Amino acid sequence: MTYARIFGTGSYLPERVVTNRDLEARIDTTDEWIVSRTGIEARHVAADGEMTSDLALQAARRAMESASVTADDIDLIIVATTTPDMIFPSTACLLQAKLGVKQGAAFDVQAVCTGFMYALSTANLFITSGQHRCALVVGAEVFSRLLDWNDRRTCVLFGDGAGAVVLRRSEEPGILSSNLHADGSLSHILRVDGGISHGQIRGNPFLEMDGQAVYRTAVRVLDESAEEALKQSGYTAAQLDWFVPHQANIRIINSIADKIGLPRERVVTTVARHGNTSAASVPLALDAAVRDHRIKPGHLVMLQGVGGGMTWGTLVLRW
Repeated sequence: MTYARIFGTGSYLPERVVTNRDLEARIDTTDEWIVSRTGIEARHVAADGEMTSDLALQAARRAMESASVTADDIDLIIVATTTPDMIFPSTACLLQAKLGVKQGAAFDVQAVCTGFMYALSTANLFITSGQHRCALVVGAEVFSRLLDWNDRRTCVLFGDGAGAVVLRRSEEPGILSSNLHADGSLSHILRVDGGISHGQIRGNPFLEMDGQAVYRTAVRVLDESAEEALKQSGYTAAQLDWFVPHQANIRIINSIADKIGLPRERVVTTVARHGNTSAASVPLALDAAVRDHRIKPGHLVMLQGVGGGMTWGTLVLRW
């Protein structure tokens, strides 16, 4: 039987850091208020002219180096992003060119903060079907450009960054289970409804969010999705070595860990210094835990995301 395993991880964060203290100087908020409600202390913001594909390129190169693969090995590139460089071509195609990859398929996936889960699950199916051998899966965002920096309810929450993994064909089990879900009837609680029409911006180009509705929905669906993924994998939460959740809000993360009965010391969190980097948040946190050797070969790991759509999904893998 053919399996798919992660052989390398990589990440990249823009140089500029915006702390809560920096935000205090420009909007009506405080560090105490932000930390108590979200757990966020700082976030990275891309420089002018720094595009999503630029962030993706740095993360991709580090993942490829970690996996000991070259451009000649990659035959599938999937980029999860809500902030593409342009309407088309896809950011994946732009990344393919920057990496010098000349073969295979390249396309974007848009599932907002769940995007990396959708992209990784899709790559897994391409590999286990035998259609591709080596996939580069990237979550990359410049989400700061969707924010109204005068809106204290939303601008404090998000940041920019990119994370990547190399997924390869293997004879040993890697990805053990995954599930993806969506409920479009909830699209109004988290959205950017702006677009381009006849050369003009149509609608609101800034993020809009019903924070309470998003919180309630996230806690409910992520608990259900985790149970589904664990049951499908044949393992229990007690057997997990690590839980790598979407880094949106520390209260959501802790609520899910408590609901599935997982000690918080087995939860990987980067939300304090990264904020919510949307599709980049899970691979950023995963890379951090791999590089500091918390996640070791043989460990059982659960990844999870939730985002606009609403979309959500969970994946269980053996490292």
